[in-house]
Amino acid sequence: MNIKNRKVYRALLLIMLLAFAGCSLTGGDIIQTTTRAPGADNSTGLSPADRAALENIKKSASQSDATAGLHTVLTDKARSLTVAEYLQLYPDVESSASADYRVGPKDVLNITVYEEKDLECPALRIPADGYLSFPMIGRCKVDGLTTTQIEELITQKLGQGYLIGVHVTVRVAEYNSKWFLVLGAVDTPGSYPLAANERVLNALSKAGRSPQIQKGAYRKAKIVRTVHAGTAREQQLVIDIDLQALLQSADQQANLFLADKDTLFIPMPESYYILGEVKKPGAYPLTDSEITLLEGIGIAGGFTNFAARNSTKIIRSQNGRETVIQVKVGAITNAGTQLREIILQPNDIIIVPQSFF
Repeated sequence: MNIKNRKVYRALLLIMLLAFAGCSLTGGDIIQTTTRAPGADNSTGLSPADRAALENIKKSASQSDATAGLHTVLTDKARSLTVAEYLQLYPDVESSASADYRVGPKDVLNITVYEEKDLECPALRIPADGYLSFPMIGRCKVDGLTTTQIEELITQKLGQGYLIGVHVTVRVAEYNSKWFLVLGAVDTPGSYPLAANERVLNALSKAGRSPQIQKGAYRKAKIVRTVHAGTAREQQLVIDIDLQALLQSADQQANLFLADKDTLFIPMPESYYILGEVKKPGAYPLTDSEITLLEGIGIAGGFTNFAARNSTKIIRSQNGRETVIQVKVGAITNAGTQLREIILQPNDIIIVPQSFF
């Protein structure tokens, strides 16, 4: 073989080797997928130690997700609506929620009659029957009235007792008759008194926004509301709110007035789980933006020094099928962009085993 032919041969051999190397780096050697049919033993992707670690992580995550009790306020007939759909279909309900506050039992009123010190009542609690006892006029029903209506009622009755031209002011000193619930990803979930003109953002301020809400990890909120209660038109609604758009003032229409017995729920975002040789194993939220496998590992603090990077696998369950995706993460530098195509999905389990070498 002459020199010229030898050079051509070497060039062809080099091209073939590069092509083979490229195929091995970006093909099945980097990512291998195995799917088990429904009914197969889908537990083989997890070792007993992995299953125990996963159960502990899920238990810890469920304890931090204060959703207990949400099922008690939902019915099977609850209707889900966007904010725009709700406002279009139930304008009367929203108008009622935004109207002047109507007092009820246990509310505390501050009643002032100007220039009549003997008639002032700075802390008058409304009894369970809704009737107030007031000097010179005796008992009068105030349950269901606004403060303006109570002012007019007291002024009228004092006038009947020949105290004409008085100026009466009624203010709610304590709101106790109505309440709303805040559940989910807030600092202090629970029941709160419903004040006048209470809105979604007021409720979040009372319950405390968690750091994850501040960072934008929680994208959604829901109001569970019963409309036209006690009538033939009674119905339970679930109003879906874009939480981040509301917090960033991009959707102030979603800052709805709260109504009596509303439940404001901030659901946990769906999560992926990572086990094994990463610095911070655990459950991590999936936000609306896509998270790749490499980013998911980075969020968990990255690999430890003992990680078998090329033995990383993702266990994914969908429609009764379990898919095991084996990934040689150590070859990522040479793999081009293929690894970026592995987008994590809800409930994915990433396992990074320990290297024994």
